Amino acid sequence: MKSLTKELWVEIPERRAIVSIHDEVDSLVAESGVQEGLVLVNAMHITASVFINDNESGLHADYERWLEELVPFDSGSDPTTGGYLHNRTGEDNADAHHKRQIMGREVVVAITDGQLHLGPWEHIFYYEFDGRRRKRILVKVIGE
Repeated sequence: MKSLTKELWVEIPERRAIVSIHDEVDSLVAESGVQEGLVLVNAMHITASVFINDNESGLHADYERWLEELVPFDSGSDPTTGGYLHNRTGEDNADAHHKRQIMGREVVVAITDGQLHLGPWEHIFYYEFDGRRRKRILVKVIGE
């Protein structure tokens, strides 16, 4: 069995952003030499996500709006007004933890004939919810 383990590093200057990592994952699958197997792509931070969906800016804007409606940002600067309990520890990213739970931690994609085996519109993304610092994404390829 073959395997390849690499970490991609990203630094998102904004608090939140969706970034395509599709080409990087595709390149690592090719580098691995695996013809039949799986690739795991995992956000290694609890305020970020990896997901698969359409590479369409309107959909990405819809995600932003939907997640902000579900779990709005609240700096928690005034503990008397409620807000997230996590933010009372001095953090301001409780919403980012919740958004990650909704969007998920990782994806696993089949590799067939040395290629990512995805549907016609599927694309791999990293979704940052609490950026402005370097973060890692694990890519683990296994197979024959």
